[in-house]
Amino acid sequence: MVDPPANSIYTQRRIKLAITSNTNDILQYTATSIDGTPISLQGDTQLSTQVSVADAEQIGLSLLPLNLDMGLCQADQLRITKISDRATAEPGDTVIYRLSLKNQGDSGLDNVVVTDTFPIGFKFLPKSVQGEINEEAVSINTDNSGRQVSFRTSATIATGQTLNIVYAAQLTPDALRGSGQNTAIVNAQRTDNDFAVQDGPATHLMRIRSGIASDYGTIIGRVFVDKNFDGEQQKGEPGVPNAVIFLESGTRITTDANGIFSVANVLPGAHVGVLDLSSLPGYSLAPNTRFRERNSQSRLVRLEPGGMVRMNFAVTPTFKEEGKK
Repeated sequence: MVDPPANSIYTQRRIKLAITSNTNDILQYTATSIDGTPISLQGDTQLSTQVSVADAEQIGLSLLPLNLDMGLCQADQLRITKISDRATAEPGDTVIYRLSLKNQGDSGLDNVVVTDTFPIGFKFLPKSVQGEINEEAVSINTDNSGRQVSFRTSATIATGQTLNIVYAAQLTPDALRGSGQNTAIVNAQRTDNDFAVQDGPATHLMRIRSGIASDYGTIIGRVFVDKNFDGEQQKGEPGVPNAVIFLESGTRITTDANGIFSVANVLPGAHVGVLDLSSLPGYSLAPNTRFRERNSQSRLVRLEPGGMVRMNFAVTPTFKEEGKK
């Protein structure tokens, strides 16, 4: 444990010392930084050296004769926070994010790079990026690779100053399948000794509402009298009211006065509908001369995310109308 000077802004640091050999009063050792920050003025996190120990049995080993050239680093030199203009959003919305990078150390910071990983369905808008320090605009360069966006600036954040980066993202329907949480980390360098500093991750969680755009789709259809047995409804082929269709989930649907039915908020994927012929006394399935697979009470459809699919049933009367007198 390395103790800083009394009443200083620095905190204790833990260093791992591994003795590698001890011959002829020469002690060789390796020192490794536990917290990942440098332990030498050259920026090394690990170093190997040796020291002479004349009488180890009588003289205790201390860090001073080890000649460990320790660089004390202030803890929490850089602080990153992330906020948004809203807590919930839905596909089609544009959300505004703000990253704040505060220099809490005793040296300026440059070579600032922020890496933000977006959740699924969040589309970064490059033209929305703005940066400022003390209400003065600074240039921010961006690099977009997949869902990861990097922000870079050549500006220096002086001690006590805060760099604010504001940018926007638009939600797509795919956002409903994502977590809504994005994560940002920051890396920079001290201007006095080029030591690396970093902070993060700073996370922000946004709750996604389905809104008008979602993965759910709609099944529409019609039960009609097929007079020419082609499986398609033409003019003069009326719809049949009060026909009952069952979906594989057990959902029961009844056609309206025009033989039309629809089911909203259906999950995407394969769905099967079955026409209940007992609900249509006097009708049977119309034979289809074009598509053999339609000569069945059931229909298999595949619904795309946010899509619409048709499920029609063709029937024919089992009796002949009596001629008018």
